[in-house]
This record gives sequence, C-alpha cells and structure tokens, in this order.
Amino acid sequence: MSNDPLLQPYKLKHLTLRNRIIVTSHEPAYPEDGMPKGRYRAYTVERAKGGVALTMTAGSAAVSRDSPPVFNNLLAYKDEIVPWVREMTDAVHEQGAAIMIQLTHLGRRTRWDKGDWLPVLAPSHHREAAHRAFPKKLEDWDIERIIKDFADAAERMKAGGMDGVELEAYGHLIDQFMSPVTNELDGPYGGSLENRMRFCLDVFAAMRKRVGDDFILGVRYTADECLPGGTDKAEGIEISRRLKESGLIDYLNVIRGHIDTDPGLTDVIPIQGMVSAPHLDFAGEIRAATNFPTFHAAKIQDVATARHAIAAGKVDMVGMTRAHMTDPHIVRKIMEKREDDIRPCVGANYCLDRIYQGGLAFCIHNAATGREETMPHVITKAEVRKKVVIVGAGPAGLEAARVAAERGHEVVVLEAANNAGGQIRLTAQSERRREMISIIDWRMSQCEKHGVVFHFNTWADAEIIATENPHVVIVATGGMPHTEVLSKGNEFVVSSWDIISGDVKPGSNVLVFDDAGDHAGLQAAEFLAKAGAKVEIMTPDRSFAPEVMAMNLVPYMRSLQKQDVTFTVTYRLDAVEKSGNQLVAHVGSDYGGVSKQRSFDQIVINHGTIPLDELYFELKPLSSNLGEISHDELLNGQPQSVVRNMDGKFQLFRIGDAVAARNTHAAIYDGLRIAKDI
Repeated sequence: MSNDPLLQPYKLKHLTLRNRIIVTSHEPAYPEDGMPKGRYRAYTVERAKGGVALTMTAGSAAVSRDSPPVFNNLLAYKDEIVPWVREMTDAVHEQGAAIMIQLTHLGRRTRWDKGDWLPVLAPSHHREAAHRAFPKKLEDWDIERIIKDFADAAERMKAGGMDGVELEAYGHLIDQFMSPVTNELDGPYGGSLENRMRFCLDVFAAMRKRVGDDFILGVRYTADECLPGGTDKAEGIEISRRLKESGLIDYLNVIRGHIDTDPGLTDVIPIQGMVSAPHLDFAGEIRAATNFPTFHAAKIQDVATARHAIAAGKVDMVGMTRAHMTDPHIVRKIMEKREDDIRPCVGANYCLDRIYQGGLAFCIHNAATGREETMPHVITKAEVRKKVVIVGAGPAGLEAARVAAERGHEVVVLEAANNAGGQIRLTAQSERRREMISIIDWRMSQCEKHGVVFHFNTWADAEIIATENPHVVIVATGGMPHTEVLSKGNEFVVSSWDIISGDVKPGSNVLVFDDAGDHAGLQAAEFLAKAGAKVEIMTPDRSFAPEVMAMNLVPYMRSLQKQDVTFTVTYRLDAVEKSGNQLVAHVGSDYGGVSKQRSFDQIVINHGTIPLDELYFELKPLSSNLGEISHDELLNGQPQSVVRNMDGKFQLFRIGDAVAARNTHAAIYDGLRIAKDI
C-alpha cells in the first residue's frame, strides 16, 4: 500500500474510489446526435485506463428541450441515450474507475435560436452577457416541468449504469434561482435565501425519490460569486451548510466566481499566466465549515499541487481535468514512480476555447486526446528499425522525433538554431505565456530518454542529409513571417516577430496591422504598449484576434486596456510610404469607398508565415515518394507506401508550418500521425 496521499482510497457513501484524483465534468463536444458514441466513449475510457478514480462526463447534459446546448452537448432528455450511456459506463467500470454525469438546465445561459427555438428561461428578465438572450421569467408550470425533467434524466442515467449524478449549479438555472442578482421571483422561489434555494432542493428531492439511496448525488456550485449584489462568501458558506443538512446530497463540488462574461469565466477556470489553484484554499474553508465530502478543480495542473490539496485536508477529492486532457495516464505514472514522464498541462486553454467557438476540444500538445479511436497515447514498437532524420526542432519536428524514437527507430534531429523550440520559444518570451516552453522541454526530455541525437547550429542541406543515410527524412523547418502584403512600402514595415524577439526596438506611435488574428499580433502589441508606445491594432476583420479566442483574449485585454492602445476593425492597410521620419499608412476597407492616410513612426505587420521549404524542394527529386503523402493511408493509420521514384534513397515528408501557416496543435498532430506509422 502506497503512503502517497493521492493514492489512498476514499469511501463516498457506498462507493469506494480507488484514489483521490478525479476528472470533473466537462464537455469536450464529442457527442454525435447528442449521444456519447465512439469518440466520446473512447475519450472517457482512456482516462479510466490511466488510473483516475472517478471520471465525470458532460459539462453538462441537458435535461429539458428548452435548455438547448450552445455547443455539442449530451441530450439527457432523450430515452435513446440510455444504451449509449450503458456502453460507456460498462467500459469505464471494466477499467476499475467510477463514472458520473453532470446534468443541467442552462436557464438563460443559452440562446432561443438553438434547438427547438423555445424561449430561454430564467427567474428574471435579465440577459446573460455571454449568450445575449433575453429570457422569459419562469412561471409555476415551468418550474414543475423542469423539476420533473431533472428527475427523469437522473433515472435515465441510473438505468445507464452511472454511479451518480452531479448537478451543475453555477451560472446555470439552479444558480440563477439562488443568486440575488438573477432571481426576481415572488412567492416560494424568490426573496429569502430559503426561497431562493428551494428550486435546487426540490430538484434533489425529486431525483432522490427516483434513484434511491444507492446512487451518488452531488452538486457543483459557487459558494462566492465575486459579483456585486451576488452570493458572497458568508452566504455561500450558509448555502453549503444547508445543502449538507438537506440530507439529499452526498458531496459538494466547490467553485468560486461567476461565468456570465468571458472575464468571469476565465477567473473561474484560470489559464496560463494566471495563479495556479487560486480557489483551493477557499474550497478548504468550505470543507472546514461543513465537515462534508468536498471536491474541487480549478487549474490544479501538477501533481505536487494536487498532493498538497489532499495532504493538507483542503479537499477529499482533487480534480485535474485539463491536466488529464493533456495526459490521461497521470495516475498510472504516479503509481509507477514516473512523474517526470507526465506530459504537463501548459494552460493554453486551446481545449475550452475551441468548444466555445463550436469546435471539438483538443489539447494543444496532445493530439491523441479526442482522437483515441485513431491516435495512440502509448506508442508501440515498430517491427523494423529505421534511420529517421528530422530537420527542425520546433513542436512538429520534436513530436515526430519523440514518436519515431518511441517506435524504436534511430532518430537524428538537425536544427539551424542553437536550441530547440521554434516559434514556441518566441511565444514564451512573454512572461504570461512562459508555460508554453514546457511543450518543448517535455519533448526534449522524452527524446533524450529514447536516444534521439540532436545537432544544433546545423544548416541542413542535401549533402549533410545524404551522409546520414536515412530511410526517412521529415522536413519540419517551419516558416518565417510573411510581411510582403502591401501594394507598396513593404520595405518600411517590421514583423510581429521582430518586436517580440527584441530584434527591433519599439517605436513611440505604432500601427499593428493584424491580418492573421493570432497570438503574435496581440503579443507584439503588448510588448509595444509596455515599452510606452501608443499603439493602434488594426484589422480588416469585423472582430480583432479571432484566432486567439475568448478566454485567451481576457489577459490580453486586461493588459492592453490599461495602456495607450486602441482597436480598429474593418479597415485594411493597403500601402506605406516614407515621409521624413514618419511612415504614412494608406488605409482602405474591404467594404469599399474608404481611403485614409495616417502617420506613424513604426508599422508592424502580422500576417502569418511563409514556409521555409527550400530544403524540402531540394530533397524532393532524391526521394522515393517525391514528397507525396497518401491521404488515404495517412487517415486510415497505415504506413506510407507511395513510390514515385525507384532510384530514391529515402521517403520524404513535410510537416507543420513548413507546409503552411497553421498552429501549434496542427504541427504536433502532423508529427504524431506521420511518425506513428513509420
């Protein structure tokens, strides 16, 4: 028996959990037709295989038709979900883990033009800023119907083999009843705290009547909204006590904050550059005040923090949810005393930001997450050992090197710079984004462990590669900033990279023309503003930085809005000319009819990258496949077999930004799926 606090079992009512680590409810947006089919099941089961004690699904499953998901969620109001849930729960139980599901009615946190176009509901007419819908104020028959919907959904989940149900009660309808900010009802469900809590307790009473005592019921709720006029800490502690004293609930899952705006949501679920585990001590206060089973998760991304949470008695079960998206096998590696092998969560929040834009949740640097049916988390050995030469030690090249080495191949990496990292090393120049370098550091340690040979300060050419006698060459040379985008005056501008790297000194009155909408534009603007420059960020798009996405935008705005920075949308920089010591910007618009001239002392262009592909085209005629990749074989997980040149000495592949400007996740995915089949 281990004496590690994290590996101690925990008895929750009748349910024995095998350790103290959980994956809290979250929605990766993998459902198909509202059902947890193959992708969803494989993702969930992988975390159970990795040793987690309890995995919670859905964030959250909808219990009513007038709670339409705003992105792809499970639909718990459909009877057809039961067999799909049963397939998933059986598979998780086979791996020794418990499984629960989170249920909700979104209330005003959705839109009326989703699903069946039914009115959005809330205990007031106040709109939620994030989803913008003006709600209908609930009537008595709405309340009765929704309570029954919760009970029906809980009964379905028990029939599907779930160990329990958790209610999502922060930001959603239950919290909208409890919070004085959002509850303007009269009578039994509005006014006093007792009345505001009545809906929550009525829901639990109805569910408990349906599912009996041998089923776990819990609640994830805010015990302090951190919002003027909202539930404060004192009232939150009282709510916590009353939840316990109801006798209907088996545990509390504590959060702190509000989620009705992007900044509020980001404070509840902090991203990189923000304080780790900011609400852990608060959760500990709730546990101390109630002496009741307490769960908590919020940027607890490393084992040391999780271990402290349990050892110090802050919580009974600690959630490492985004960390398990990055590495589903955390617990197994702890048990095997391989904590150094745990792939670190870097807080990039690519996972959550994607779902809020209608995409699937993917981890920025584990391309197998969400693709468990086709991509491996554990790399298997190849039958034949080959020599693999990789040019470039950015994220794409390092991922290919790691995977090829774990396959058992002899791997050599040639890198022109004096260290690894590529564009990520540039990203990590920002203090707030320094965690990104862990993407590189982890891969370097894994490569070294598996014998990869690195040659830095090496400008690779066909002759150097020929001396290595490779079977496979992978070109991962990345790209360089593309600034040749103006009709004239391209020689007068600098790139966002020039500013971030410090190669070019910031001006005092600067235009950042951001036609890519990614991190580099805002990162350069932040460097300039902090250096004292007056900065204007201009984009031809109708919103700025669309590739940065909502939660990642929050820290930038908190920084930039304190500086002398303005934002201009729907205008395009057409040309630049020099006039004395000033640069005259000729500004137009894609909408037509606009021609302006503005003066700056520095103009920065952010327009993505152009591939550094000279080496690839030099090697192409020497290769057996002439650089061709069979998409059918790539997508079906088969080794590449294209032969276009019988005299070719090696297979040649190109990945990452050496192909086209994309992002870190795309580069790593390229590296994984080409190397796993070599």
